[in-house]
Amino acid sequence: MIYWLPWVQGFTLGAGLIIPIGAQNAFVLNQGMRRQYHLLVAAICSLFDVLLISLGVFGGGAVLQSHGVLYWGISLAGMIFLLIYGAHCWRRVFQQQQTVALDGRQRGLKAVIIGVLAVTLLNPQVYIETVMILGSVGGGFAEQDKWAFAIGCFSASLLWFFTLALAAARMSSWLNRPVIQKVMDGTIGLLMWLLAAKLALGLYEYV
Repeated sequence: MIYWLPWVQGFTLGAGLIIPIGAQNAFVLNQGMRRQYHLLVAAICSLFDVLLISLGVFGGGAVLQSHGVLYWGISLAGMIFLLIYGAHCWRRVFQQQQTVALDGRQRGLKAVIIGVLAVTLLNPQVYIETVMILGSVGGGFAEQDKWAFAIGCFSASLLWFFTLALAAARMSSWLNRPVIQKVMDGTIGLLMWLLAAKLALGLYEYV
C-alpha cells in the first residue's frame, strides 16, 4: 500500500531538484536532439537516481552530512566540475556554427554510455541532491513512509528524464538550428556557473 502523503512529498521535492537544468539534463537534452540512444540515457539517469536516493533515504544521507570534510570535498569538486562544464558550453557558443548530426552516427553507443556515466557519477551535484538533500528529508520519515517517499522521488525522476528525452527528440529539427544551439549552450553554461556559485555560497554559510 502506498502512503500517499509521503509519496506526494517525495514526488514534489524530487521534481523540484531534478527538473532545474543541470549536467544530466543537458546531456539528456543533447542526446534527444541527436536522437541517439536518448531513451537509454534517460533510463541510466533514472537508474542511478533510484540507487542514490535509496542510499540517502536509508542512511547514507545522514552519514554524508555528519562528515564535514566529506561534505566540503564533494561541494568543492562539484564547483570545479560545474565551472569546467559551463566553460565547455561557452566555448561552443563562440565556435563556428555547425549543426548537430541527426542520423545517429555522430556518437557510438560506448561513447554515449561513458558520457552519461561521467555526468552522473563524476558530478557531485547529483550526490548532494539525491543522497544529502532527498536522503536527509526521507530519512526523517517512519520506516513504512520512507519507501513511499523514495518511490515518489523515483516517479519524478522517471517521468522527467523520459519526458525530456522524448520531447527533445520530437523537436530535434527545430532545436538543431545553429542559433538555437548557441542560445542553449550559453544558457546552460550560465546556469552551470550559477550552480557553482550556489555551492560556494553553501560552503561559506557552512563555515
